[in-house]
Amino acid sequence: MAHEPRTQEDILLESFLDLQTPEGFRAELIEGEIVVTPPPDGDHEDYIGRVVEQVTLGSATRMRFAGNKGLRLSRGGLCPRDHAIPDATFAPADLDVFRGAPPWMNPEGVAMVVEVTSTRPERDRIAKRHCYARAGIPLYLLIDREESRVSLFGLPEGDEYTEVHLAPFGKPIDLPGPFAFALDTADF
Repeated sequence: MAHEPRTQEDILLESFLDLQTPEGFRAELIEGEIVVTPPPDGDHEDYIGRVVEQVTLGSATRMRFAGNKGLRLSRGGLCPRDHAIPDATFAPADLDVFRGAPPWMNPEGVAMVVEVTSTRPERDRIAKRHCYARAGIPLYLLIDREESRVSLFGLPEGDEYTEVHLAPFGKPIDLPGPFAFALDTADF
């Protein structure tokens, strides 16, 4: 029986999945590029902590949180093999999507992903936004430290979100259902 030849995409995915990253680092496959990032700084983690606290206390729907959860963003489109690790992932508690999930889970049931910009903010602003939209993740919250702004992307269609809300640091930004509260950015 003849085997089908492996494509460059197959080899890239295989290499990515076999990658051994140093402790604290994380590796992602974003739009055909293997990206390895160092551990985040304290301010980065502070922003995530503030979002998690507010979502936990303020959401209309009880939410579960996963930090650095691997998502396999394979809903088709241009980059069917994308693998991303959002800084924060939220899903309704009643769906229990994280329990028993493999290291790289499908994003079904995920309500929102959160990224805080780091050393390469364009990746968060553009490439990851497209990946999350293609995967059908309903909301993408981007905390942009360089721009001192929070962007909330919603209503994914194709590789883009069709709705965008912006708020400068210090102004609240409304999170729609299932969250249904205003995220306070005064401390950002």
